[in-house]
Amino acid sequence: MSRQRTSGGRRRANREGTTRLTRRGRYLAWTGGVLIVLLLGAGGAGAWLYQRLDGNINAGDIDNKIGEDRPVNLSPGAKNILVVGSDSRAGANAKYGKDLDTMQSDTLMVLHIAANREWAAVVSLPRDSWVPIPACDRGDGTASAPHRSKINEAFAIGGTKGDVGGAAACTIKTIEQNTGLRIDNFMSVDFQGFKGMVNAVDGIEVCPKQAIRDKKARLDLEAGCQTVRGEQALGYVRTRYSVGDGSDIGRIGRQQEFMQALAAKSREKLTSPGDLYDVLDSATKSVTTDPALAGIKPLMDLASTVQDIPKDRLTFLTVPNYPRELDVPSDKANISWQYPHTQDLFTALAKDQEVDKAQFTTPAPIPARSVKVQALNGTRTSGRAAEAAEHLRTAGYTVTSTGNAAEQTGTTTVTHPPGLEQQARAVAARLRTAVAPKADPNATADMITLTIGTDYEGLRG
Repeated sequence: MSRQRTSGGRRRANREGTTRLTRRGRYLAWTGGVLIVLLLGAGGAGAWLYQRLDGNINAGDIDNKIGEDRPVNLSPGAKNILVVGSDSRAGANAKYGKDLDTMQSDTLMVLHIAANREWAAVVSLPRDSWVPIPACDRGDGTASAPHRSKINEAFAIGGTKGDVGGAAACTIKTIEQNTGLRIDNFMSVDFQGFKGMVNAVDGIEVCPKQAIRDKKARLDLEAGCQTVRGEQALGYVRTRYSVGDGSDIGRIGRQQEFMQALAAKSREKLTSPGDLYDVLDSATKSVTTDPALAGIKPLMDLASTVQDIPKDRLTFLTVPNYPRELDVPSDKANISWQYPHTQDLFTALAKDQEVDKAQFTTPAPIPARSVKVQALNGTRTSGRAAEAAEHLRTAGYTVTSTGNAAEQTGTTTVTHPPGLEQQARAVAARLRTAVAPKADPNATADMITLTIGTDYEGLRG
């Protein structure tokens, strides 16, 4: 696959020393943990500093919480790291949100580092992604039931008792089962620590075009350029409904730009050991990782790896998606992942193939609801077509009929009439069984045919 260059954003410092957040900032995803990794790598401070900070980093135990049903690691030399911007309702965070007393994940990303360490990709997973959530250990002796919801609910379920490791385990389990991508490590950053980082660099300048009044984010900003610190900074990266189009996609963009500005301002501070310590002390106190990353040395090693990757070999993208209301008109709050593009993306990463952002940008969505499917049973086991039909309907597809195939087959197939290749690929991409769609000139017009074989394992996602 071809390489994708990232677009550069401008940064400037004004007379007061604040870093301005520009509207054309790079599409960067150095949120929280990845930002900390970069700061550690760029610090150049003595060992004494890192020794003092090493004890700040918490380790979250995920052993025995993810389960055995995990994707095969197709590229052992590559790394897939889950990065979570967490927003727990405990302690200082309790005042944010309404009727929420659980841990929340405001930001989800997967950082893929290639086995040859020559390229990397960062994929943002919008928190409003409507996906299947598998059964998870709640940490209180009970397990949740499988269901569909926003993807960030997985963090809340696993973190029922306030355990970040459990929250990360359920999130990893959810991502793995929806993408087929094996997650190797995780890094969670609480946004309360983020406030300390912003304060340590004397604030970040933002330039909203219109005033922002958001009670949920506890934010009251006038239009125009101004420096935000503390609660205002946290509110700015949390605000959603009161700025822009009110979407989670828009918030992701603002968070990424803010983190870019914070990274730039922090680098200016790295010349002073005292200021550097203030930044990194706040940063590392907010971090929880899996045991393998829990320390300054492993984070430094990760930082070194990321910094050595050429900037034109870093790809930043959001999982392909479309408004879920195209499938469910009454749902105006969530998004659906676009297939086959989503599965193509994660399959490429699983195989450690460099991705091209343009390849996963869809000119027009193909909602699942618009795809008509007939399910046929090609086995001797009764009820298989009805089972598959229920899977498809739950995923949003329009199932027109079920029946028995003319001949028994041991292999699941997807066929389509000419002109419906993308729709057929979308259905095939959802199957846990690997299937290559085939054109059939005699197929029913406007209809995808799924013939169930003995190898059928249900749907992914």
